[in-house]
Parts: sequence; structure tokens; C-alpha cells
Amino acid sequence: MIISRLSLTNFRSHAHTTVEMGAGLVILTGENGAGKTNILEAISLLSPGRGLRGSALSDLIRREGDGGFAISAHIQSETSALTTEPITIGVGLPTELPQNRRIRINGVPTSANRLSEWLGILWLTPAMDRLLVEGASGRRRFLDRLTLTLFPAHARSYTRYEAAMRQRNRLLADEKGYDPLWLDGLELAMAEPAAAIIEARHRWMTELTEKIATQQSGPFARALLTLQHGLPEEAGLENEGFFENKADLTAYLQKIWQQSRARDATIGRSFYGPHRAEMIVTHHAKNMPASQTSTGEQKALLIGLILAQTALVTEKNGQPPILLLDEVAAHLDPSRREILFDRLRDIGGQVWMSGTESSLFEKAGNTAHYFHLTGQNIITR
Repeated sequence: MIISRLSLTNFRSHAHTTVEMGAGLVILTGENGAGKTNILEAISLLSPGRGLRGSALSDLIRREGDGGFAISAHIQSETSALTTEPITIGVGLPTELPQNRRIRINGVPTSANRLSEWLGILWLTPAMDRLLVEGASGRRRFLDRLTLTLFPAHARSYTRYEAAMRQRNRLLADEKGYDPLWLDGLELAMAEPAAAIIEARHRWMTELTEKIATQQSGPFARALLTLQHGLPEEAGLENEGFFENKADLTAYLQKIWQQSRARDATIGRSFYGPHRAEMIVTHHAKNMPASQTSTGEQKALLIGLILAQTALVTEKNGQPPILLLDEVAAHLDPSRREILFDRLRDIGGQVWMSGTESSLFEKAGNTAHYFHLTGQNIITR
């Protein structure tokens, strides 16, 4: 699926902005502050989660607006765009109370988790340049974004898991004590989606590792991936069959949470679980932790991961995800930029890229869609 029309109303710096485009590369240029990244952020909100900046909804409202915002996108199949009516996805924040995120597909209200059933969206931003050297939480979000584009149900599993875990944490913190039977029920409610989360992540890593192994070597380094699932170290976790038997995995999770109740009550949180997972990235050719490589090598590793993930999703789902690459060309030399553009065109689908200088995209080709932003105006080049 591609976005054929995008409209923003009172979103960030955009009062009323509409762009129309087709498949291929979509290039946004303009000075800093012109609103390029705001457009990419709006697209990222057409998927579950808080978008590429992780912003609060109140931060997305245009200051001079009426107190709400709206994002509307027409999406349609790239292969049958002339014969298929576009599907409309709307995401917004109303001006009236309660100001909760509202989502509609063809005018029908739905949940955020349903968005992943229509669009797979991946992104790289300058803020992610330190993803491989900072804390585990950022890599965990990246891991789940990649998993989500392959397994859309992953978002619902995580929502269910977090809701049950919050209830468990509150119950353990109750000074009046807790009912063990009630905790049994909450831990079962955690264990079932947690098992689905662990299985989906494991399947994703296995399949992506196989895809990386088949890709040609080049300027974007290959990554070696290892997952730590946030669980006690046990030999069973290394057994492939352990992840395939959900009943055993669910029972195992219930057991470790039952055994850790006293400690979790003391520390005020659940110590074990998929919310504590870690994705370890190694530079394959150098056999070196990614955190110890140069900034340029880390950027190349991330781009390589995105390219491999895109190829995997395309193979599994029959269509590539939408890619959002914010300022990615500015950090590449001319030869790497040209190779990147060639690979992105070969993938097909739709790739949105931003940059301050038009010269960065000279090799993007005459089939790309070019838009130049000047304040509130978008000028097609």
C-alpha cells in the first residue's frame, strides 16, 4: 500500500497542507523549520504508537490552531491504484473534551492497533543515530517496530501485556496486601500475550538473520543480532521448540512471576518480562559490538537493518512497508547516497526522504516526486 494523498490540519507547523504523490521516492526539501520532519511524523502516526518523535498528543497541536489536529491519508494498492478505491485513514485529536486520540478507517472508529493491518511503516531519524550506544529502551522500541511490520498482531499483544502488568504492579504495591488468587489471574493475563510477544520477536530475529545472510555485501554493514528476552537465564530458552510451545512458555512465565512477587513488591515493578528485553547488535564483518564502532559505521548498520527488514517484509507480505528516512542522505558520501537511492528504487513501494539541500538528491532520478517546503507552502518541483 502507498499513500496517494496526505492532508494535515493544524498539525505542528502545518495549518492546512495537502500533498499528492505516487509510488517511489518522495523527496521533501526545505530549510530547517520548514516542516519536513512534521510531515514524516504525521505519516508515522498512521501506525500504532506515538510516532517517530514519541511526542505527547498535546505537543502535536499547532499553536495558532483551534486546539486539535487532524491527519488524513488516502492509501491504495500500488499494483492496482487505477482500479481500487482508496482507503481513508484519519487520525486526530478533537477540540472538545475528552481529548483522546481518535482513529477512523473509511469513517468508522477503530483502535490504534488496527492501523498496522493496513500500513507497515518504518523510519530512521537523526535522533536514532545513537540508538546502538544508548540505553536498551530505544533498541527495544526499534525491535518492536520491526517486529510489528512483519506481525501486525504484535501491537495488540503488547497493549494487553502492559495493561495486565500495570494492574499487577499496583496490586503488589497495595499496603493492605494482595489476594494470591487475584495475582494468579493477572499473571495469566500477562503470560498469554507475553508468550506471543516473545515468539513474534524470536521469529522476526530468526527470519531477518536469514535475510541478512543472503544479502550482498556493500557500503551498508551487515548486522549480527542477538535477543535477550528479559527472563532468567535458563537453557530451555536456547531451544527452538521452547518458543513454539506457547503452553509451556506461558506456564514458565507464570512460574517466574509467582516466584518473584516478594522482590517485585519491594522494588515496585515487574523485574522479569518482555518489557526488559534487549536487542544486541554486532558488526558482523568486524565481530565487534555496534556500540564500539564509529558513528559512520553505526549509521551504516542501521541503514543495512532497514534495507534487510524492508526486503523481508516485501517477501513475506507481498508489498514493502512505507519508509520514512529523515535527513539520512546528509550523512552519506555521494557514492553511498547513489547506492542507497538505487536500492530504494529496486525495493519499490514508497519511500519518503527529507533534506535541507536539493543537491543531496541529484541522483534520486526523474521518477521521484519532489516537494519543496517554504514556510506553509509546498512547491512541487
